[in-house]
Amino acid sequence: MKLSARMTAPLAALALAGLTATACAPQSSDTSSGKDEKSGTLRVWLFQEVNNKPKQKVVDAAVAAFEKAHDGTDVKVEYIPVETRAQRVKAAFNDPKSAPDVIEFGNTDTAGYVKDGGLADITEEFTDWKESKDTDPTARQSVTVDGKIYGAPYFVGVRALYYRTDVFEEVGIDAPKTQAELIEAAHKVHEAKPDLYGIAVGGAYTYGAMPFIWANGGELAEGKGGSYASTIDSAAARKGIKAYTSLFGDDNCPAAKCAGMGGNDTVTAFASGKAAMAIGGDFSHQAVEAGKVKGKYAVVPLPGMKEGDIAPAFAGGNNIGVLKSTSHRTLAVDLVERLAGKKTQAELFDAMGFLPTYTDVRDDVAEKEPFVAPFVKTLAAGAKFVPASPAWAQIDASQVLPTMFQEVVSGKKDVKAASRDAAKKMNDAFASAG
Repeated sequence: MKLSARMTAPLAALALAGLTATACAPQSSDTSSGKDEKSGTLRVWLFQEVNNKPKQKVVDAAVAAFEKAHDGTDVKVEYIPVETRAQRVKAAFNDPKSAPDVIEFGNTDTAGYVKDGGLADITEEFTDWKESKDTDPTARQSVTVDGKIYGAPYFVGVRALYYRTDVFEEVGIDAPKTQAELIEAAHKVHEAKPDLYGIAVGGAYTYGAMPFIWANGGELAEGKGGSYASTIDSAAARKGIKAYTSLFGDDNCPAAKCAGMGGNDTVTAFASGKAAMAIGGDFSHQAVEAGKVKGKYAVVPLPGMKEGDIAPAFAGGNNIGVLKSTSHRTLAVDLVERLAGKKTQAELFDAMGFLPTYTDVRDDVAEKEPFVAPFVKTLAAGAKFVPASPAWAQIDASQVLPTMFQEVVSGKKDVKAASRDAAKKMNDAFASAG
């Protein structure tokens, strides 16, 4: 999930077809309140952005169209802080009377919210929705648990390789086309310019490290007996861990400075001119443009093992869903489809830079805004997601993977021991989640 550094640069407007109302969407038995009222007030919780006014303007337009199509309805939108979402949402699940009808949530939150019984199964409505056929498969996976759909993808975030064109030209190297070339380029740059990190990497940058694991054929976990079993200690995963951790050291990014860095730290290092490369998201574009490297950088997909291959990236982003406790089931589903429809997503890209979840809309965006192209290409090559288990929230919060990377780069453990211990912690979490 992308929780910070969201891009807010104004972009060219896109003219796309509007969303057809679905007031007659099929009903489901999955309504805890036992009611499906066709009028009244609907409450919506969306995330508060750093600069929220452009988002609010787009949402207000979608809400106005919804209210016009449904006489007697009134939509109340509240923007809640991302940082306190867990407490707010948990309270809503426990007190249906004060709960909203519709919520925005991080795509890594889906499985946990489903386990808690908070989200409504809208598989039938989503499948019947014409626009859903163009949803990116990975985005669709992020709302799917055990084959059932619990929301609509709202936007996606994906990472690629930012690099300094002026530094590369001065050192006499080209943009890397393989993982080996990337590592070699990082060392060459730092050797030629000791004041620069060849590539800024972070021991706490889980989503920057994952592509190295996936590119080497490793996986985080595999399905097993209705749950998951960690594979972070497999031979392939260890190759990826070794490749990523090889970038920490005096010949690139010293462990003493970089072991504790997260994703925002690495992007900041690049934007401020302290690094020749960084793994950053489409949502990092504004920060880089506002930094010292403006006009002196380019972006390419993070390379895989062979020339022409793209390393799989983590597909982050947010979703919108209906709470199981709603007494306005049909209206709430229709509102979700309006808020997450093609027209609204195109307008959100224009206003906020949120990358659409529809393949056709993304193609239009890439054609109109060249900086988006490497990220769209990365998604098209096949992005990956975390295990669809409520245990992932615990694994993430417990810093299992960052601890593993940090143990390796600090020399406390070798790759085999660190990955073995991380796998045990992951398996304990999977077991406790059921």
